[in-house]
Amino acid sequence: MSHDRPAAHSGTFVIGGDLPIHRLGFGAMRLTGKGIWGPPEDHDEAIRVLHRCLELGIDFIDTADSYGPEVSERLIAEALHPYPPGLVIATKAGLRRPGPDQWREDGRPEYLRAQVLSSLQRLKLERIDLLQLHRIDPKVPLGDQIGALARLQSEGKIRHIGLSEVSVEQLRAVREMVEVVTVQNRYNAAYRKGEDVLEYCETQSIGFIPWFPLATGDLAKPGGPLDRAAERLGATPSQVALAWLLRRSPVMLPIPGTSRVTHLEENTAAALLALDDETMRELELQTA
Repeated sequence: MSHDRPAAHSGTFVIGGDLPIHRLGFGAMRLTGKGIWGPPEDHDEAIRVLHRCLELGIDFIDTADSYGPEVSERLIAEALHPYPPGLVIATKAGLRRPGPDQWREDGRPEYLRAQVLSSLQRLKLERIDLLQLHRIDPKVPLGDQIGALARLQSEGKIRHIGLSEVSVEQLRAVREMVEVVTVQNRYNAAYRKGEDVLEYCETQSIGFIPWFPLATGDLAKPGGPLDRAAERLGATPSQVALAWLLRRSPVMLPIPGTSRVTHLEENTAAALLALDDETMRELELQTA
C-alpha cells in the first residue's frame, strides 16, 4: 500500500457483510456554510476536498439531508458523480433545519420517505447504500419510524439501515425489527459516554461511527496527554486522537470532516500513525 493513499492503511471493515470500506472515512457536514447552513464559503475548495478524498484512498463518505440543508449531498454529486466502484456514500434523514445551528427531530413516516426519495435525487443514486436514522423522534412510535425505512429497504431504495445517537436499549429494540449495520454516536478521546454502545457493537459486528472525533478539548492543550504523545511521535494531537480511535476498536469508523484540503490531508495521514501499547495505555488512563 502506498503512502499516497493513506486511508488504505486504516484497515478494512465490511458494512452489512457486503460493503468493504477503509475504516478512516470522511464526514461531509463541514462542507456547508456557517452553522451547517447554506453553501460553503469556498465552493471550489469544497469540490477539491471531495476529489482529494478519493485520491487519499477514502471510500466512505458520510453526509445527511440536513447538512445545508441539502447542500452537502448536492456537492457530493457535483464532485464525484458518476461514482467510482467501491465508493460508499452514507446519508441520514430524520432532522429538520429551521435555521443555522438548529435541529428538530421529525420521524414521521411520510417525512422520512419524502426525504429519502429526495436524497436519492440529489445524490443521483438509484439506491442508498447506508441510510441512517439521524435521530429517533420521541414524538413518533419507534415502530412507525423504523417501518418507514424497512419499506424503503424492501423497495430497493435503501441497501442498509443505521442509527444515530442511540442507547444499547434502543439499538436492541430496533434490531428486533430490522438489521442495523452501523451506529453513529458522539465519541472521541475526551467524550466516551457511549462506551457501552461501542462494546455492544463490537460483539455484534456493527460499525461504530464516532461523530466529533476530533473534539478533544483540554486533552490537546500544550502539555496535555495528546500533545505529549504527538510530540513524541512527530505528529499532531488531532492525528494522535484519530489513531487512538482506529486502534481502540476494529469496528470503529472515524469520519473527520473539514472544508480544507490541507486539513483533510493532515487528518488522513493519521492512518499511517502507529500507537504502541504504552501510548495507548497512557491515553486510556488520562482520557477515561
